[in-house]
Amino acid sequence: MRYLNLARAAVASPVTPSDIDDPPAVSEPFGRSAFQVPDDHALAVKWQGVARELTDELLALTLCEESRSRCGSPQALTFRDIIEAAKAKDGRARAGEINRSINLGVRAGSDLALYGEADVWRTPLALLAVGTGDCEDSAIAKFVALRAAGFAATDLRIVILRDTLRREDHAVASVRIGGRWWLLDNRRMAMVEDVQLKNQQPLFVLDLDGVRHYRDAPIMALAEVRMPEPATVPPQ
Repeated sequence: MRYLNLARAAVASPVTPSDIDDPPAVSEPFGRSAFQVPDDHALAVKWQGVARELTDELLALTLCEESRSRCGSPQALTFRDIIEAAKAKDGRARAGEINRSINLGVRAGSDLALYGEADVWRTPLALLAVGTGDCEDSAIAKFVALRAAGFAATDLRIVILRDTLRREDHAVASVRIGGRWWLLDNRRMAMVEDVQLKNQQPLFVLDLDGVRHYRDAPIMALAEVRMPEPATVPPQ
């Protein structure tokens, strides 16, 4: 019942760091503190909705884990294969495998074109069923895959960023390995460390404990976050 345990925080040990000389861990990506937003905040409501939908998907993944013949969902089989391929590797290579596989398996597409409304958040199997999604859909899929692949819940985040040059918002998954936060971005095949990312202002951070607002983020960010139309398609 491993996949069902994803809904509970910190039930598994973190992946063993590959570099023991890495610097001490910081609490959040980008080395900044954040505080909890109200439960009725728009992002908190969306995140709670994703968590509810994940219950059925995690059951489907559990059935696939127990027996491929009992796996009634081709998307669950695909997602399970991504997770199993990642588990054959360690540390950054494990996370990098998830980033690459999901980037290759999901085409960039806008919520407005797909669903007729803006900013729809999809769970991993729903995303794979369509094969097209935007940045937060990919970030959610990577967050769930990283957890299922063995990374501790305390080492996983989804970060909402503001691109200060493009003046648009963007979502990435993030994993802490050896005290460093690495970002899994649907715009990049290679992971980058948070400290290497330029012209990006972190706004919110999401994990199994909820949604938090970065203390030095603009106050107006609390009002609304709107993801841009995808401009490029990940390389196939």
